[in-house]
Amino acid sequence: MHFVNVKGILSEKNGMNVYRGCSHGCIYCDARSKCYGFTHRFEDIEVKQNAPELLERALRSKRRRCMIGTGAMCDPYMHCENKLQITRKCLEIIDLYEFGVSVLTKSDRILRDLELLKSINRKAKCVVQMTLTTYDEALCKIVEPGVCTTRRRYEVLKIMQENGIPTVVWLCPILPFINDTEENLNGILDYCIDAGVYGIINFGMGMTLRDGDREYFYAALDKYFPGMKEKYIRTFGSAYEIPSPNEKRLNEIFMKRCSENGIVTGKDRLFGYLNDLPERFEQLSILDM
Repeated sequence: MHFVNVKGILSEKNGMNVYRGCSHGCIYCDARSKCYGFTHRFEDIEVKQNAPELLERALRSKRRRCMIGTGAMCDPYMHCENKLQITRKCLEIIDLYEFGVSVLTKSDRILRDLELLKSINRKAKCVVQMTLTTYDEALCKIVEPGVCTTRRRYEVLKIMQENGIPTVVWLCPILPFINDTEENLNGILDYCIDAGVYGIINFGMGMTLRDGDREYFYAALDKYFPGMKEKYIRTFGSAYEIPSPNEKRLNEIFMKRCSENGIVTGKDRLFGYLNDLPERFEQLSILDM
């Protein structure tokens, strides 16, 4: 772990990542890809220590309130957040200035900030997003070794539901020949339905691989799934998009069950939902400022 001061914290679309790198060790992580230009080891977490100060300055200068997103490139609730609490400090600023927030995580550490998230949701809007990949608990611990299990994430989604905080699930990636089964998909969908999620983001039943990510993933396959790397190479070569051979059937199940249970699946609609602050709060901000 190392500390840096950065020049800015919000992207053009109001995204925020207070850390860079990750300690979760997910075997499929696209953020390891060389295209992101890491100059340090991925597990050597870069901490943007001046993030709260930059965020407060940015929010004070905005003419209209909006949604602030965090978690797109690195999990805001990694292990180091227990001690550093930079994510919490940023949430406190978002709450103070009555902006909205959408948080994407795989960690139950988010429950530490439940009361703060509820406060943001009362004043503006809060959406909690969680990635669900693998229903089987033993397999989950192999594929995502540094985070809580899928069942625990489902329990977090339930707690958010019980506290009036809307949720969105990212169903990705689906790893060909590993978790691309009807049993896995139905298990995850059972969790989503019971937890009352607003929507599920799915980019297709498969995964992506590119330089940096591919090497790490293949090393994990050699360690945990002997012979699987060779099967991937024979089937997909060096392709970027790695679709499941079961993609058609899994998509049919996904769309049918989501439709039957009122779960939103359209990506444009979901990203719009995550980025849009209710109009009444925008009107209030104009009056206040």
